[in-house]
Amino acid sequence: MTTAKSTGTAKKAVHFGAGNIGRGFVACFLHNSGYEVVFADVNASLIDQLNAQPSYKVIEVGSQGTTESVITNYRALNSKTQESQLIDEIATADVVTCSVGPNILKFIAPVIAKGIDQRPKNMAPMAVIACENAIGATDTLAAHIKEPQNTAPERIDSMNERARFANSAIDRIVPAQDPDAGLDVKLEKFYEWVVESTPFKGYSPPSIEGIHWVEDLKPYIERKLYTVNTGHATAAYYGYNRRKSTVYDALQDREIHDEVTKALSNTANLITQKHGIDKKVQDDYVENIVRRISNPHLEDAVERVGRAPLRKLSRKERFIGPAAELAEHGKDCSALLDAAEMAFRFQNVEGDEESAELAKIMAAKSPDEVVKEVCGLQPNEKLYPKVVDIVKRVQADTSDE
Repeated sequence: MTTAKSTGTAKKAVHFGAGNIGRGFVACFLHNSGYEVVFADVNASLIDQLNAQPSYKVIEVGSQGTTESVITNYRALNSKTQESQLIDEIATADVVTCSVGPNILKFIAPVIAKGIDQRPKNMAPMAVIACENAIGATDTLAAHIKEPQNTAPERIDSMNERARFANSAIDRIVPAQDPDAGLDVKLEKFYEWVVESTPFKGYSPPSIEGIHWVEDLKPYIERKLYTVNTGHATAAYYGYNRRKSTVYDALQDREIHDEVTKALSNTANLITQKHGIDKKVQDDYVENIVRRISNPHLEDAVERVGRAPLRKLSRKERFIGPAAELAEHGKDCSALLDAAEMAFRFQNVEGDEESAELAKIMAAKSPDEVVKEVCGLQPNEKLYPKVVDIVKRVQADTSDE
C-alpha cells in the first residue's frame, strides 16, 4: 500500500459530490497534488462518515494487479444545512470541481455563485471545472451561475476577475462498490482527465497532477463520449434486453460484442473525419475501450450502467448525437440506431426513475412526440424518421406484451 502525498500547503479545493467518482477520482488527484479537499454533498450520512473518518482508500484494479492509495486531509460540509460555511470555503478556494450529474448542475450553481461573488480582491481567479459525462458541462454550470437570480447583472462583466470556467473530459470506469466498502473506492487503473487551458489566459492553470491541458477540448470530449460512453451503454442495454447480469457477462456474448464493435465503428467514422484523428489511432483507442469495459475485475450490473435512459437518449448524448451528424452526411449510423432501440426498451427497471418515466412517455405519446421530447430531434433532420420507426416498433412490442 502507498500513502498518497501529504500536503503541507495552503492550497484548497471544494468538490461537489462526495460519491465514488468524487472520492475515488477527482479528490484523489487533488489530494495527490497537495490540495486540502472540502467535500460538499446533500447526503447527511455520507458527510458525517467523511468527517468521522480521517482517511479512506482508493483501490486501482487491472490485469497487472491491484494498488492502494490512502487519501487524507479532507473535510466535508452539508450543502443543504451548512450553506454559509460552504460559501466561505468556495470564496477562498483555488479550485472548485464537481461530479454530481449534469442534471444537478443547476442546483449547485446558486451557492457557487455566492462564493464567487464574495471572493477577496487580492486572490487570483478560482478555477471552476465540472467533471461530468456531458459535453460543455462547465459552460452549462457557468450559465446557471450567471443567471440573474444567482449573480447580479452588474457583477457579470467582472466575474472573470474572480473565476475562470474550464470544460473538461474525464474518463475512468468506477463500477458499483461492494456493500461493505464504506468510503473506500475501487476503480480501474486507466484514467484520462483533459481540461481546456484557454480560459486561464493571463494566469497559470491550477497545478493538478494528471490533468492533460489542451487548447481545443472538443475532440477529446466527443471521442470519449462517443467511444467510452457509447460502448459501455451499448453493452449494458443489449445485456439487459438479453438477460445478462453484468457488462462483463454481456461482452462474453459474441453477438453483443459484435453490436458494440459495430456501434463504435459508426462513431469512429465520425470522429476521424470530423476531428482529423488518424484512423489507426482511433481503432487502437476503440480496441482499448472494449478491453477496458470487458475488465472482469470491474463487473458492473447492466441495470446500473444503463440507468438514466432519458438522458442517454437525448440530443447531444452518446447515441443520438453522433447518429444525427452521420445521418446528415449520409453516413452509416445503423448500429447506433440499433443500440438506441435497446435503450428505448430499458423501461420500468427497478431503482431507476428515468426508466419508469420513459415507460410512461412511451405509453402516453405518439412516436413523433416521443422523438421530439426524448431525443430533441426535429422533423427536418434526416435522423428523425429513422428514430420514429424505432419508437413505433418498441411501442408495438410493448403493447403486445
